[in-house]
Amino acid sequence: MTSLRSTDVRLPDGRTLRAHDTGPRGADELVVIWHHGTPNIGLPPEPLFAASDALNIRWIGYDRPGYGGSDPRPGRSIGSAAGDVAAIADALGIERFAVVGHSGGSPHALACAALLGERVSAVLAVATLAPFDADGLDWFAGMGPAGQATLRAAASGREAKEAHEATATETDPGFVDADHAALEGAWSWFMTVVRPALERGPAPLIDDDLAYVAPWEFDPSTIVAPVMLLHGGLDLIAPVAHAEWLAARMPSATLRIVPEAGHISILESAPDALAWL
Repeated sequence: MTSLRSTDVRLPDGRTLRAHDTGPRGADELVVIWHHGTPNIGLPPEPLFAASDALNIRWIGYDRPGYGGSDPRPGRSIGSAAGDVAAIADALGIERFAVVGHSGGSPHALACAALLGERVSAVLAVATLAPFDADGLDWFAGMGPAGQATLRAAASGREAKEAHEATATETDPGFVDADHAALEGAWSWFMTVVRPALERGPAPLIDDDLAYVAPWEFDPSTIVAPVMLLHGGLDLIAPVAHAEWLAARMPSATLRIVPEAGHISILESAPDALAWL
């Protein structure tokens, strides 16, 4: 059975990041660094442990700044994740690794591939967003009302986003029937990472959303590591056009669309993608 060990990593700037590690698996292990969505903490995805055990995958996740046991990083960007991940990998004695992200974690995974060069062997980006300034992409098209409301507020600036969170009521974020079914099954696991992420209030969620609509500080087209973009055709949170836009601009990318999947249920196709890694 896969077990987890949590470690606090002290960074040169004085911040602490909390990392979660399933532990060494031997000389032929594949280290995969997990990038979580919004709002989550960084525990690696337990529903994928059975598949990853067979592939000798060692998972490392971390709480993005402000979440869980990690200190905030005011004004953080998508690109700033690369330095945080490099510091965690250095602290754990890991030179090379693959990265996997889901939802808002996927742009952060892409940042690592773009900015850390040969340290990243491959990328799996599941249900990703595209850059907010993506040329020729109608960024909000196909996005559900809740997602549009929260991200349009972020696009109007921190004050507007904070006001939105102060008055927002709990609504369905845009899950389709397949997502609800997944959340009633193995992916009920999300409750173990969402609830702790909300314990420190909305600040880290606000920082995430502001980062999504700000410049990413890297160009996805410069990524040379192999990339798989795995996306559900019914996704109303990150519309499939976002993955299509990225795939058209990244020479190393493969796009795999599952027509009947949504934002959560697309993770049911992740075991095959892990084998690709």
